[in-house]
Amino acid sequence: MDVDDLDGYLDRWSRAHGDYDVRSSPATRLWLRVAHRLAAPLARRGVPPGRVTVLGGLGAVSIGGVAWLGGRWALLAAVLVVLVALLDGVDGALAELTDSATAWGRILDQLVDRVSDLGMIVALWALGAPGPVCAAAAVLTVLDESVRASAAAEGVAEVGLVTIAERPARLLIGGLSLAAAGVVPSVGATVVAGGAALWAVLALVATVQLVVNVRRRLRGRARNVALAAEHAEHGDEVGEREEPA
Repeated sequence: MDVDDLDGYLDRWSRAHGDYDVRSSPATRLWLRVAHRLAAPLARRGVPPGRVTVLGGLGAVSIGGVAWLGGRWALLAAVLVVLVALLDGVDGALAELTDSATAWGRILDQLVDRVSDLGMIVALWALGAPGPVCAAAAVLTVLDESVRASAAAEGVAEVGLVTIAERPARLLIGGLSLAAAGVVPSVGATVVAGGAALWAVLALVATVQLVVNVRRRLRGRARNVALAAEHAEHGDEVGEREEPA
C-alpha cells in the first residue's frame, strides 16, 4: 500500500482490530495519525517493524531502573513511558504500511507491552509506592491480559473485551505519576502510592468486567474445535518429521 495513504492505513488497522470504527473515536484517530506520521518515513527506508519493537522493549526495561535512581530521575522515567508508548504505535503502523505483520510480531508486541506495564509498576514501587499494592496491580494486570488472550483464542473479538483499565489508561496513570513525582520529589512517595492504588483498583474492576463479559459470551459454547484441530494436525506433522526411519 501507499505508505502516505492515511485512510488506507486506518482501514487496515480497523480490519485488524475487529472492524472497530476508528472514525467514531477522535482520540483513537489522532493517535493513529501520529503513529502513521512517525512510521511512514521508516517504511520508505525499509526499517523492519521488529527492530522498532525491540527498541521499545529496551525502553520498557529501563523504566524501573531509571526510577530507582530517585529524585528527578522520575521525570526521565516518565519520558521513557511516552517513548515506549510511541514506539508501540509505530511498530504496528510500520507492519501495516509495509504489509509485514506476522503472528510472531504480534506476540512480541504483546510481550513488550507486558514488560512495559511491569516496568511502570516497578518504577512506582521504587519511588515509594507500597509493595503489596504494586504486587496486586501487577498480578491483576497480567491476569486481565491472560483472560483476554484466552478469550480471543476462543473466537471472542478483542474489540468486545474493552475494560476500564486498558493499556492507554495504564500508560496515563504510570506516566503522570512518575512525572509528578519527578517535578515535586518531596511528595513523590505520596503521588506514586496514589497512582499504584488507582491502577490496582481499576485492574480489579477490569478483572470483574472481563470475567463477566467472557463468561456471558462463551457460556455453553463448544471449544474452538477448528483451532484445536489445527494445533493437533500441526503436532502430528511434527511427530512424523521426527519419527526415525
